[in-house]
Amino acid sequence: MDEVRPAQCPRCGTASRPLGGPVVLHGHGVRPRQLWGPLEPEAEPQLTLVKQRRYKCTRCRQAVTVGPSEALPRRLYTASAIALALALYGLLRLASAKVRALVSPMRTVGPTSATRWLMLKRWCHVVGTPALFSRARRVEGGPRRVAAEAAASLAAHALPSPEPPPLEVQAFVGAARAG
Repeated sequence: MDEVRPAQCPRCGTASRPLGGPVVLHGHGVRPRQLWGPLEPEAEPQLTLVKQRRYKCTRCRQAVTVGPSEALPRRLYTASAIALALALYGLLRLASAKVRALVSPMRTVGPTSATRWLMLKRWCHVVGTPALFSRARRVEGGPRRVAAEAAASLAAHALPSPEPPPLEVQAFVGAARAG
């Protein structure tokens, strides 16, 4: 529990373990969380269940949840999966149904959604805003252009390497770092 305890409360900024004082962020249980998408850029998409530790601040009464960096607030898909979807759609120009097959762990698709993926369009609509990847560059234009620019921006957060991987792999890796 102490290994993942935040250094301070994100709401009030009080140190979680002030020197000479009592612990301010107390353990508040564990919450299961689903993460959707592939664990590696070219792996099969899957539904993964992780346990997130919760803490409660004794000063401001705020509950704090600590989990993997790929887990985005209020999103089922991981940050890496969303970035991969944006890269496949915007940079490689794959059809949205093909992108869904490569990113979504859900294999059952209704007849009205067989040729499209509305979630991908929704991500394109909010990417680059506080709702999703606020560090990604926001551009105006169609969904493919927005997805391409966002994926390229997220790829810039990947660590440099002598033999750079394809841009979609860099976007996958950079998304977790971009937070």
